[in-house]
Amino acid sequence: MKKILISIFTAVLFVIPANAATWDASARIDSVSKVIVQKNSLPAKLQFKTVEGAVNNSTTSATNIVQISKADLAYAGNDNEVAAVVAYELGQIINGKAGKDNMRKAAKEILAEKLSSDNIINTTANSEFWNSKTTLRDQKEADMTAVDLMINAGYNPLALVVVITKMPGSNLELIMGKPANSERAMSVYNYLLYNYSDKVKAGYGCQEYRNFLTYADPIVQKRESSKRQVKKFAKEQEKIKTMRAKSLNQYKMSGGLSGWDATYAVLNELSTTNESKK
Repeated sequence: MKKILISIFTAVLFVIPANAATWDASARIDSVSKVIVQKNSLPAKLQFKTVEGAVNNSTTSATNIVQISKADLAYAGNDNEVAAVVAYELGQIINGKAGKDNMRKAAKEILAEKLSSDNIINTTANSEFWNSKTTLRDQKEADMTAVDLMINAGYNPLALVVVITKMPGSNLELIMGKPANSERAMSVYNYLLYNYSDKVKAGYGCQEYRNFLTYADPIVQKRESSKRQVKKFAKEQEKIKTMRAKSLNQYKMSGGLSGWDATYAVLNELSTTNESKK
């Protein structure tokens, strides 16, 4: 009997890693995305496609195809984390990243026409620092929309914090002992603390999340020790929640078009019409 138990135990040790190694995040896209779309009443016509490298969802409103990066899926170890990757891309679409990018590009072109290349306004608008800050702001907006989508779909939103901190961060974060992409991850955590505190209390069972808490807990404790900071935090989170809800409602009401995309389409049409009349 003892020999049989040892044989079974040994077999389990070999089988579990083998099964874990064959788990494919890409294979879970259809199932996970279907739940997110249905539970959030998003357009049923949306289709999800995995792609190599960076995604381009600038034409999703026309094609109904949402691209998901295989590189990002490499950081997903379960369905909650797959949901985080999918919900993030939907968050970018819902918040009108493509429309905002088009508006920014048009604004830069106007500045280039009106101002010299060494003008401080023109230089700032095209600087790497400004572009990185803009990218981070877009990411944060998409992250918080992703949290709402995940919760409505029944997925653990803390998985988004985990996926973000699994992704490569900056050398400065490494030197300072911060989690990778710490500012972005903390933004998600703050949003959850204020709007979905029960989800934070439920926790998330992995080492990456425990590592993040080592960084986040002192920040939260310091904030909570100041009434002024708590009041400021609540005001900021209320504004964020309102804006994210507005963007999601706009997307649903239009059948899959963000406010930014709609605005750019109107302005582009007016510009084209005026050009044709000249």
